[in-house]
Amino acid sequence: MPQIRYERILLKLSGQVLAGEREHGISQDRLAAVGSEIAEIAGLGVQVGVVVGGGNIFRGTEAERGGMDRVNADYMGMLATIINALAVQDHLEKRGLQTRVLSAITMAQLAEPYIRRRAVRHLEKGRVTIMAGGTGNPYFTTDTAAVLRAIEIGAQVLLKATRVKGVYTADPATDPNAVFLDRVAYMDVLTKGLRVMDSTAITLCRENRLPIIVFDVNTQGNLKKAVLGETVGTLVGEC
Repeated sequence: MPQIRYERILLKLSGQVLAGEREHGISQDRLAAVGSEIAEIAGLGVQVGVVVGGGNIFRGTEAERGGMDRVNADYMGMLATIINALAVQDHLEKRGLQTRVLSAITMAQLAEPYIRRRAVRHLEKGRVTIMAGGTGNPYFTTDTAAVLRAIEIGAQVLLKATRVKGVYTADPATDPNAVFLDRVAYMDVLTKGLRVMDSTAITLCRENRLPIIVFDVNTQGNLKKAVLGETVGTLVGEC
């Protein structure tokens, strides 16, 4: 068995990642690829917590710009994360994994309520624990929710899955001069406006010394490399 660097992780999956090459919806091919990666590390004995976004189904910030009340828009975005969580759960269970979906919004017919001790217990029993509904409060992003859950469950690292190699000095899709960064300090993310997570999420990570690894989930094997401690993507930390 390979030597595991991180025994308990929090994997952040954005709605954009689940959409794959599509603009909206859930790509079954991308779901299968991500599910395969999660199954592999769970098979190594890694305790896997997952927080999902909902931007592939509904974006509250865009709805607000269109005139919708921000609070209503944010709650609709939280419901979108639950749809994604159920999709991830369905795929993982078809692979034979034990899973639980915990929601910050009470929805007894679909998910257990999020309770920190319950989430930790599921992880200890080897169940992939998918946490949905954001923080349960408007005005907070799912990135902030991911950091909060990681801290609460005692995750050793937050793995942020993206569709690019890691963190760049600018958007590599629009700026050919963007430079890849293999290590970044928390303060540099805040002061230089690097696109990693929102400032609330980064500040929480900094205050609790929670490292973030931003990596390309489209490259097969990257998730396993990350939990084994191999160099992959960008490490965000105290540097």
